[in-house]
Amino acid sequence: MVAGAGSFVLSNKVGAMVNNSATPESSLKGKKVLYVWGGWPGHEPEQSVDIFVPWMRSEGAEVVVSDTLDSYLDEDLMGSRDLIIQIVTMSEITRQQERALLNAVNINGTGIAGWHGGLNDSFRNNTEYQFMIGSQWVAHPGGVIDFRVNIRDHEDPVTAGMKDFDLHSEQYYMHVDPCVKVLSTTTFTAGHAPWADGCVMPVAYKKYYGKGRVFYSSTGHVMADFEVPEALEIMKRGIRWAAESKYHEKEDWISPVYK
Repeated sequence: MVAGAGSFVLSNKVGAMVNNSATPESSLKGKKVLYVWGGWPGHEPEQSVDIFVPWMRSEGAEVVVSDTLDSYLDEDLMGSRDLIIQIVTMSEITRQQERALLNAVNINGTGIAGWHGGLNDSFRNNTEYQFMIGSQWVAHPGGVIDFRVNIRDHEDPVTAGMKDFDLHSEQYYMHVDPCVKVLSTTTFTAGHAPWADGCVMPVAYKKYYGKGRVFYSSTGHVMADFEVPEALEIMKRGIRWAAESKYHEKEDWISPVYK
């Protein structure tokens, strides 16, 4: 476990604005989670443990925390997990580790969730992994800047009742799978990459890979991003949704491509 657990307190501000659970059926109670962190330290993967693991345990989840991708090779552990949260940026994964992870989601129906480069810039040489996650980071024009996140799906339980919000962080430009259900977006302006002026890019989305649910949000460059109540609440709801992967039929998305 990581020291400094008192450095961040999960905000309850959104609770007064929206319902705090994604759906009546969506719960972490009794769920078995594997939380894997590592890679580039600039995204604060170790610090993230102290934010999200206590919260998941407070909701009744059983959480195993690991700082090694070898956890994916533990067949008993992987076979028992309902959800994998991976926060590993710019790293390398062996074929055996990757295959075990892909099979857990695709075949076993284990959910996977994460944010920022910890999930979509994890393994740049592994295209099947990128196929599973649904996006790959390619740029953040201007570095840390001010930008707005727009809620696009006001019906989906992950974003229902949420309002647009502002962030001072990295605005992720990504290559995105068209078969995702986009929940929120951001619009690029001409200030840093003029050719991308007006480009609308997904921020949070959900998708499937085989039997497994995948949830991703590009927020979370550093843990201070989650001091923005809306960013934290969307992440919490997305984690709950992904954790239900084994227990619900596949959702029918008539129009998965955002407008």
